[in-house]
Amino acid sequence: MAVPNDPADLPPALEARGVGHRFGARVALADVSLTVPRGCFVALIGPNGAGKTTFFAVLTRLYESRAGYVRVFGHDLRQKPSAALAEMGVVFQSRTLDQDLTVRQNLGYHAALHGLPARAARGRIEELLERVGLAGRLDDKVRTLSGGQARRVEIARALVHRPRLLLLDEPTVGLDLESRAGIASAVRALVRDEELSALWATHLFDEVQPSDAVFVLHGGRIVAEGEAGEIAARTGGSLEAAFRELTAIEAEGDPG
Repeated sequence: MAVPNDPADLPPALEARGVGHRFGARVALADVSLTVPRGCFVALIGPNGAGKTTFFAVLTRLYESRAGYVRVFGHDLRQKPSAALAEMGVVFQSRTLDQDLTVRQNLGYHAALHGLPARAARGRIEELLERVGLAGRLDDKVRTLSGGQARRVEIARALVHRPRLLLLDEPTVGLDLESRAGIASAVRALVRDEELSALWATHLFDEVQPSDAVFVLHGGRIVAEGEAGEIAARTGGSLEAAFRELTAIEAEGDPG
């Protein structure tokens, strides 16, 4: 007999099935399916141009999927967009903070958009800035922050309204190795401590740990999925070596 509210019986944080998208005659996504279980960090890995940003645009309804469906904690994105989007916090590849506002003002504006009462918003903002290591920069203008610090602010902003799914599209692009490692570590800690689910899109193989669930995207298609260590073991080498082999095989088999 199933246990009531057994997590295994609940819908996953994110379920995408058969997602497709075109730009005119060009296929950007073809039959993309992936799942982000509750409370898990999942990596979507692929080179620039693989379709990662297009997929994120579909997930956030910037683009309308031409095929398939997306569900967020069971809410169908097309049928119940408000409920689905309310569960998401998003860090886009492009920087989106207002450089002339303070950290507090940037996060406060986001909180107001989501209808958070001012007192609750202040407490939440302070809590999140503490979590990402920037408690002392609340009243500093964003333009005074380093690239890595600004990214941490964007992650905090994405979580102000307490979403349960965090989407991050190339969140470390343009940052140095130390900053990249620090941001990845901070997100993993948030997933662990706040019971978040996260989908982390990247082209950088060193941001993926062997135990991570991984979906490999190439040419708008998922060409492999599984634990990163298992995928790497298929070639007896690294995840990057496995990726190169997978994409070479895919290219050979592509009739186009």
